[in-house]
Amino acid sequence: MDKDNCLRVGTYVNTHGIKGEIKVYPHTDDITRFSDLESILLDTRDGLISYDIESVKYFKNMAIIKFAGIDNINDIEKYKGSDIFITRDQAVPLEEDEYFLCDIIDAEVISDDGDKIGTVKEVLKTGANDVYVVAREGLKDLLIPVIPSCVLDVNIDEKRVTVHLIPGLSDI
Repeated sequence: MDKDNCLRVGTYVNTHGIKGEIKVYPHTDDITRFSDLESILLDTRDGLISYDIESVKYFKNMAIIKFAGIDNINDIEKYKGSDIFITRDQAVPLEEDEYFLCDIIDAEVISDDGDKIGTVKEVLKTGANDVYVVAREGLKDLLIPVIPSCVLDVNIDEKRVTVHLIPGLSDI
């Protein structure tokens, strides 16, 4: 299995206690989503390793996950810092006009005039709205708010985002 067909849902940030539980920082809109999963993939130096989930609980903004067969801190501590993935078939079904943020990373960004602006390199979560960080050749990154007046179309199949650059948004 390769990561291209997976979605990152969290990062293993620390152990929790001595019985093999781990603290996971979620990269998902719904932290309780971990309770619906039967297994995850841990991205280790040895590649992706599948673990069955025995139990999940929540503390503050973290998920605390216990894997089946991992009963000692020493069995899991070595993977601290690893990202946690799920397969696409484990993902929440999307509504029409919804997409996974990872699917627009490296998407070409073009203006409504047809000019190539750059590529999406990151998506920032600001609370009010997401912001696309657009890498531009020879220029500093451009920040585009994901609001209807700026982002006109997102085409996942063609990896293309069409935007309207409102006055003051760009230095070009």
